[in-house]
Amino acid sequence: MTSLTLKGVTVHFPFVPYDCQKDYMSKVIECLQEKANGVLESPTGTGKTLCLLCATLAWRERFKDTISARKVTERLKGEEMFSNTPLSSWGTAATDGDTPTHYTDVPKIIYASRTHSQLAQVIKELKNTSYKPKVCVLGSREQLCINPEVMKQQSNHVKVHSCRAKVSTRSCVYYNNVEEKSTDKELVNSVLDVEDLVKLGNKQRVCPYYLSRSLKQQADIVFTPYNYLLDPKSRRAHNIELNGAVVIFDEAHNVEKTCEESTSFDLTPYDVASAITAVDRLLAEQAKEASHGDTVSDFNVESLNAGLKLELCTIAKIKQILLDLEAVIDSYDVPNEVGITKPGIFIYELLERAHLTYSSKTAVQEALEQITGYLAGQPGVFVNTSGLQQLTNIIQLVFCGEPSEQEKQQQMETNTAHFKVHIHQDTSHQKKAQSADVWASASKKQGNILSYWCFSPGYSMQSLVDQGVRCIILTSGTLSPLSSFTSEMRIKFPVSLENSHVIERDQIFVSVVERGPDGEQLSSAFARRFVFYRWASLQ
Repeated sequence: MTSLTLKGVTVHFPFVPYDCQKDYMSKVIECLQEKANGVLESPTGTGKTLCLLCATLAWRERFKDTISARKVTERLKGEEMFSNTPLSSWGTAATDGDTPTHYTDVPKIIYASRTHSQLAQVIKELKNTSYKPKVCVLGSREQLCINPEVMKQQSNHVKVHSCRAKVSTRSCVYYNNVEEKSTDKELVNSVLDVEDLVKLGNKQRVCPYYLSRSLKQQADIVFTPYNYLLDPKSRRAHNIELNGAVVIFDEAHNVEKTCEESTSFDLTPYDVASAITAVDRLLAEQAKEASHGDTVSDFNVESLNAGLKLELCTIAKIKQILLDLEAVIDSYDVPNEVGITKPGIFIYELLERAHLTYSSKTAVQEALEQITGYLAGQPGVFVNTSGLQQLTNIIQLVFCGEPSEQEKQQQMETNTAHFKVHIHQDTSHQKKAQSADVWASASKKQGNILSYWCFSPGYSMQSLVDQGVRCIILTSGTLSPLSSFTSEMRIKFPVSLENSHVIERDQIFVSVVERGPDGEQLSSAFARRFVFYRWASLQ
């Protein structure tokens, strides 16, 4: 273990660092101390992940120690024998650009990468360091749920509602054990990835999903796929608190695409038709109840979240909204294959024709969630609720925020400045009709697809800044040209680095090997993959 001091911070590094690694860690610490966003490029093989972890956690320990020193100083200043002792001799936060006074001021580190497999490698690197922070890794129910009844559901959003139903009624034995296990010191101080959490959950009969959410509250560093941060719906669902946090995007060369995809959607005729079919199923159930002599107006769908009730007339209104939305989208006569494109703000005009506005969004969203939750929890025949879920997601995306009447127009213009609305014909209906999907019949007629596409990754980045993050660090082995990359992000990056490699020019030899030891010509062509494999297996 090697200790070195960079910008006043003592970093414990597992090996003797190369100069390029020192440069990289210095830039990371500069971002943290100055509360400055940074874009840092360091070639693959330079130990970027290890440097990032060591520098960040070393700075965080320094930050925490500063608070401890300040508290000791303030206590001693009250004693007469130390009344003349200067505060500076006990340590200040001047080097960090802060004056922290409480341990709650210590920033949480949110470390994001593209996939959980990449995060597993990061956690493995963390275990090789001397730092032992409290760790949490976030995942979806698809990855973490171990309840057999929930996991047998056919789609992810049905699993979500099935899980919520069990949690609300405390009928999941795994969830019921979370509160007890989340205070286990050995567990809290363990460094676990997704696979470790699942193994622990099965062994101790505790829900890994809700356990990770509980550990998040007390974690020093939270590991998450970066779509959980960039997608507003996922960020709200996982309750990720960003105020004052340090946000790190590793492998950030994929961030631009994820930013745009997370704030875009395609609403197909199949989505709308399946939503109408699902609502019809609920209305049919109510008609059946009425035919048995029950009072229809007394038939209510209990909300999973808020104890609200959904009446027959409300369900009928939701169906009318879906029918109107279908009619509005199909009312455009679009050229074959080309479609029509409108400015982003047109989305509000289109949805308003289906009675979806800022004023109605809350009521409609609550109704959709209640209907989806009720149908997802029904035994017997599977009801496809993916269309209802898609419409809920669209409402959350388009009608974000709660602007006043005076601010509404400005809010809409700001939200849609980097978006386009595209309406084009659906050409996939024929394939669906020929498939084995029993729900394909819901969308046999050809209709239009409503697309709402984001063309600026900076929209998502700016939303993170608006949440009050301390700083954002984007890092990868391939970000060049940095000027082009940063210009698309719409936020300032005062700190930047294009790092050199640990390998010198005289250590590199490049050549082409044309033939193997037996003189056979080598080829990596796809058509010859098995020929080469047989040759290799004989060696």
